[in-house]
Amino acid sequence: MRIRPRDKHTPAAGKQLYKVIFSKYRRRSKSLDTAREESNMVFQMTSFIEKMKENDRNIVVFYGSQTGTARGFATRLVKDAQNYSMRGMIADLQEYNMSELSRLTEIANSLAVFCMATCGEGEPTDNAQDFYGWMQGTYDSLEGVRFAVFGLGNKTYEHFNTIGKNTDQWLSDLGATRVCDLGLGDADNNFRQYELVVHNDISVSEVYSGELGHLMSFQIQKTYTAGDHAAVYPANDESLVNRLGERLGVNLDTIITLKNLDVGSDMLHPFPCPTSYRTALTHYLDITNPPRSNLLFELAQYASEPREQRAMREMACSSTEGKALYRSWVLDAERDVLAVLEDLPSLRPPVDHLCELLPRLQARFYSIASSAKVHPTSIHICAAVVEHTTKTGRVFKGVATNWLKNKVVTDSGPKPNVPMYVRKSQFHLPLSAAKPVVMIGPGTGIAPFMGFIQERAWLKEQGEEVGETILYFGCRHRHEDFLYQEELQEFEKTGVLTQLNVAFSRQQKHKVYVQHLLKKNKEHLWNLIHLHNAHIYVCGDAHNMARDVQATFHAIAEEVEGLTHAEAVDYFKRLATSGRYSQDVWS
Repeated sequence: MRIRPRDKHTPAAGKQLYKVIFSKYRRRSKSLDTAREESNMVFQMTSFIEKMKENDRNIVVFYGSQTGTARGFATRLVKDAQNYSMRGMIADLQEYNMSELSRLTEIANSLAVFCMATCGEGEPTDNAQDFYGWMQGTYDSLEGVRFAVFGLGNKTYEHFNTIGKNTDQWLSDLGATRVCDLGLGDADNNFRQYELVVHNDISVSEVYSGELGHLMSFQIQKTYTAGDHAAVYPANDESLVNRLGERLGVNLDTIITLKNLDVGSDMLHPFPCPTSYRTALTHYLDITNPPRSNLLFELAQYASEPREQRAMREMACSSTEGKALYRSWVLDAERDVLAVLEDLPSLRPPVDHLCELLPRLQARFYSIASSAKVHPTSIHICAAVVEHTTKTGRVFKGVATNWLKNKVVTDSGPKPNVPMYVRKSQFHLPLSAAKPVVMIGPGTGIAPFMGFIQERAWLKEQGEEVGETILYFGCRHRHEDFLYQEELQEFEKTGVLTQLNVAFSRQQKHKVYVQHLLKKNKEHLWNLIHLHNAHIYVCGDAHNMARDVQATFHAIAEEVEGLTHAEAVDYFKRLATSGRYSQDVWS
């Protein structure tokens, strides 16, 4: 979803949120004693609690942001907190260990604020995916934690502010105390946020050519740990960009800057500037996903044919007919912005306004499928190349997978560049290699486990004692989608993999999934978990597979150990808290 600020002033709902939150916390909290015994506790880089203590902060404003609006709003909240004698810090949800939220009670007069944007069909922003998954699966008690939520959405969408609403409800369900009612921001309006500046005389060294941060940032390298995520920044297909330029009648190599008209905003440009239209449409803007209804509404003013203009405005309204037309003509037909322009001949928007309205091209996150101990100079990922024909007869190609597929390495030519960064995770092997590990990962969920297995093999070669290494993998057919089959069978042959359990869901009459194989081995699994401190890892689909697997472990505890259901749930909750039941899941 493209979230757009209402105007250069704070939205009314936002102003009310400021007043309500900060009026309840006017009193300056007492100074906190941040001295602690480092010999007793080891704190990770991802601890926002320790950062708050070290910097004497008592408010933390988390943001789930796709285009930067929620981040900008969070920044303003932190700045305005100073007027109410509060000391705040802004926090990106993907950079911190959110399981520490219950520790907020260690800080006097503390408050957590969540600025949550909603994307697409009621989905969390990319940087909020892990937090959203954690909230759906956690059993942590947040008793004593004070919170407030402000959602950023657009009322023309069917799933208006879903993420803000769910965050508010789930935090309350976990026992946290709501200090004010949920704020629901609405960005349904039509205005220009940026002004166009064309550069006729500028040095090439000053122009962004695809860098996401600062100039020359592509040259920075970083190592990784098995289980971390690779965030890949893809580029749009060159032919699509050229067709867009032709359709809009623009010189794509024109160097421009889009300058924010809101002088108080910390978001000076919608993407790195100065740059060319070609670079913006190739590296910075999402041109392949179906455009949101509010984008159609704002573009409608540039359609000279009344019937086309009416259709675009109807698709942007919240009526039953409008929603049905939008779903049929845009979503079901998978029309991207180029298809919309091609199928509405009278639509001629200025390219700079289109660039302002289009959402940012987001990084694609992949679980790293290798170990740095075995592959210190490369990162492996596991992904399926997406390509199909839409209902309009156009060929849709997945942006990242097709871009990566075309990054062919040759002996003579230069090595292709892949802009990316490593996002640290909590999904890591136990410090002691002697501990057993049980890994469950159907489909591409196997990715991090390839890194785990490689690392266990390497440790074994170094003479270290390596505990049982058990994998449960699921796919449809042995001869179609058994990923890494040869490697896995070789690991099993050499004894690195103690057990290789594969569920082929479509190869026989009755469907067989990984949870069915877990149930068959329930006595041995319970013995490893209960008596030998095994670590359990689950990677893949959050809604179905991960929940079914968790329910299966509850059933195993009930059947083998005789626990009640409540006792079984509590048992695995404690495993998760201690780091012995880890999930790397996605919606």
